[in-house]
Amino acid sequence: MALRILHAIATANPATGGPIEGVRQLSRINGLYGHKIELLTLDDPGSTWVQEFGLPVHAMGPSYTDYHYTPRLAPWLKANAHRYDCVIINGIWGYNCFGVWRALRTTSIPYYVYPHGMLDPWFKYRYPLKHLKKWLFWPWAVYPPLRDAHGVFFTCEEERMLARQSFWLYDCNEIVVSYGTPGAPDPQRDYAEGFLAKHPALRGVRRFVFLGRVHPKKGPDILIRAIARMRDSGLWDPATMKVIMAGPADGRYAAKLQALSRRLGVESSVHWTGMLMGDDKWGALQCAEAFVLPSHQENFGIAVAEALSLGVPVLISKPVNIWADIVADGAGLVAADDVNGCLGLFERWFAMTETQKAEMRRQAKECFTRRYTAKRAGVSLVASIYQTMLAERNGEAKDSRS
Repeated sequence: MALRILHAIATANPATGGPIEGVRQLSRINGLYGHKIELLTLDDPGSTWVQEFGLPVHAMGPSYTDYHYTPRLAPWLKANAHRYDCVIINGIWGYNCFGVWRALRTTSIPYYVYPHGMLDPWFKYRYPLKHLKKWLFWPWAVYPPLRDAHGVFFTCEEERMLARQSFWLYDCNEIVVSYGTPGAPDPQRDYAEGFLAKHPALRGVRRFVFLGRVHPKKGPDILIRAIARMRDSGLWDPATMKVIMAGPADGRYAAKLQALSRRLGVESSVHWTGMLMGDDKWGALQCAEAFVLPSHQENFGIAVAEALSLGVPVLISKPVNIWADIVADGAGLVAADDVNGCLGLFERWFAMTETQKAEMRRQAKECFTRRYTAKRAGVSLVASIYQTMLAERNGEAKDSRS
């Protein structure tokens, strides 16, 4: 039976990172299996990304405040919910979560929640004042939607266990589902040459790539400090080595990083490209000898899986929740999310023989194929929805927590 699925998310803007990209990829693969996918967002209907998303988008904006409140969401969903078999909420700290709950709590339409890492306790310790502010919302605007959802989806077991540590008032039907991405459209194609033609300064040097949203939680400052340490020890040659910083370069935090690299004297080792999409993104990954992500928190990491799809080994921190898979498959190296950990990743990489690196590239591709394809993720998601619906019809308890 084909499903009619409505994804509710704060914005379809690709610059916001992983959640919308995950929705895009899941929607594509589920569409291939005949499921009908639509999007409900809090965007202004005139937004470019709404017009270009490629699927029906119901934009309820303009929205107001950082919470993205809009009075249009709940009435629209109440009037149109009968058109869908289920609704999936993506993210928990915007009005898309509470608004969907308001609209559906008295209906028979099942809904599910994808927290996308937003329940990780790292945020509690890194931003304690923000966490206190979130407690003002949690009991009435987040906890009830999670409690009443047919299922709350986590992308791995580690994310599920960590989610229990953020708020003591916590009760939901936890479901671990596969997550992934289609990867490179054609892994055999040469994307690197087109990318290097646009960035000639990257020719003839050893390249590493950081790809993603430029945000403190992803640890780009750690990477820059590690480069400075390696330069001082002679492990890093600024004339022959560069990190491709592939993410939005025009924000306040990016400016701080650029100032940091100048202060440490490694600005020539960091090549900023701005946000990359399409062939440029695949080219940046393909031309790198390794992907680097010293993140403080990452429930999954779409960019990690994208790098693996091209056979690019990943040098990641342990807070990237899929780290155990990477180690088990020999697809990369893992260390702590600090400067010493990042330094250790490079030291281990530089110490490897070319034969060992070639084997890790092979294992990276196999890891992706085995674990992180969009097909696997799409099938897992739909199977979980079917399972909860069937359980409810059979009168079984909704709660399947361990």
